[in-house]
Amino acid sequence: MTTNSVNYIEPTTEELSEGVRLRRKKRAINFAIDVFLIVVSILMLLPLVFLVANAFKTPAEMLSWPPTIIPRDPTIANFSAVLGETPLLRWIANSIAFAVMSTIAIVATSAIAGYIFGKFRFRTMNILFALFLATAIVPFEVYMIPLYFQAKSLGILNSVWGLLLGYLVMSFGIFLIRQNVIHSIPDELLEAARIDGAGEFWIFLHIVLPLLRGALGALAVLAFFQAWTAFAWPMIVATTRTSYTIEVGLALFQTGFTVDLGRLSAASATVLIPSILLFVILRRNFVQGVASTGLKE
Repeated sequence: MTTNSVNYIEPTTEELSEGVRLRRKKRAINFAIDVFLIVVSILMLLPLVFLVANAFKTPAEMLSWPPTIIPRDPTIANFSAVLGETPLLRWIANSIAFAVMSTIAIVATSAIAGYIFGKFRFRTMNILFALFLATAIVPFEVYMIPLYFQAKSLGILNSVWGLLLGYLVMSFGIFLIRQNVIHSIPDELLEAARIDGAGEFWIFLHIVLPLLRGALGALAVLAFFQAWTAFAWPMIVATTRTSYTIEVGLALFQTGFTVDLGRLSAASATVLIPSILLFVILRRNFVQGVASTGLKE
C-alpha cells in the first residue's frame, strides 16, 4: 500500500503576523475608499436635496440660517403658484416632444451612418467619417445663426420642427455606433445572411439593430438629455411664451435683480420627474452601452 504525502511547511510566526498586517491594511484602504465615495456622493446629492426641500419651504424659512433640509412648515404654495401663473405643463410638453423627436432622429441617423461607416469599406468612407468627426469640434454657436435664418426661411420658428432642426444628427452618436458595429458584429454573420439571400435592409433591421440594442439605448439617453437641457438654440428659435421649452421657461423666474427661489425650486423639482423616470427605465442599457464601448476602445 502506497500513500501520497504532501510536504506542508508550517508558516513562521513572522509570516503569520505579516499576513495579518497586510489584511488589516487592505481592509483599512477599502474602508477609506468607501468613506471617501460616500462623502463625495453626499456632496453631489446635497444640491438636489436642497432643491426639492426649498420647493416646499416658505420664503422666510428659505432665507433663514442655518438652512434646513426638512421644511419646518411644508407648503405647496410654490407649486400652486407655478402651475397657476405660468404655462409650466406646456413648457414640459414642448420639451418632451422636442427631446423625444430629437432622440428618435439621432438614434436613426447614428444607427444608419454608424453601420455604413463600420461595415462598408469604400475608399471615401474614411474621409467622410473624418469629416463627421471634425464637426464635433465646431461649437454649435458657430453655425447657430445661419441655422436660424434657415429655420426662418422654412417658416418653422416657434415650433417643435424649428427646435428639431438643430438636433437631428450627433457626430458622437455616429462614432459610438460605428465602434460598436466594428467590435460587436462579425463580418461572417453579415456574409452568411447575404449568402442566404437576405437584403441589406433586412440585415440592418433584423441583425444589426438587435445586436446594437445596448449602444442605441445609451445613445438614446444621451440624445434625450442633450435636447432636454438645450438652452441657447430654443431661446433663439422659440420667441413666444407658449413655444418655450422648460429650460427657457425656467429662466423667466430670474430677472436682472431678483430670483424667485421658491417658484424656481418648485418648477425645477417638477422638471426633474420626466428625466429621472427616463434614466430609471433605460439605466441598464445606458451602463452596458457606455461600458462596452469604452472597454473595447
